[in-house]
Amino acid sequence: MTEGTHGVDRLRGKTSLKEILEVATHFEASARDFYTALIPRVSKRIRYLVEELAAEEQAHYDLFAGLAQRGDIAEQVKVEIQRTASDSQFSDCIHLPDLGDNPDDQAVLQYAMGREHAAMGHYGELAETTPAGPIRDLFIYLASEETKHKLELEKIYYEVVHRGGGV
Repeated sequence: MTEGTHGVDRLRGKTSLKEILEVATHFEASARDFYTALIPRVSKRIRYLVEELAAEEQAHYDLFAGLAQRGDIAEQVKVEIQRTASDSQFSDCIHLPDLGDNPDDQAVLQYAMGREHAAMGHYGELAETTPAGPIRDLFIYLASEETKHKLELEKIYYEVVHRGGGV
């Protein structure tokens, strides 16, 4: 491999924090819209949960939107960092499944757990690779939030699927 080709390969592996924030904002908006549309179609026993998920995704979207408006991070968003190993898995979550008109509780919970897991891993990796500052702090916060969400969803999944009970 020539030096020029190697340099191009390294550049392909880089992305700016601005691009990362744009993808993350889209990720949160797509989740919010997905859960909002799902609310009237899910069973009553998990409807409250889907409403909470939609609200949490809206809150995350608001965090990203607020950060994008801050003038004090203009230089930081130009910084390029290495793409994370979880980048494609995270991006894949933007493509939403068709759960039909009457989605099964188990399918909804499995999707939500998978999405939280992808976000948890991605935000955690970004927190490790992003330079110190408000964007890194946001990724640390979101990784923690997504971890809590995933653990809560796992508890609910166990109750609904394995015990067959209400939540």
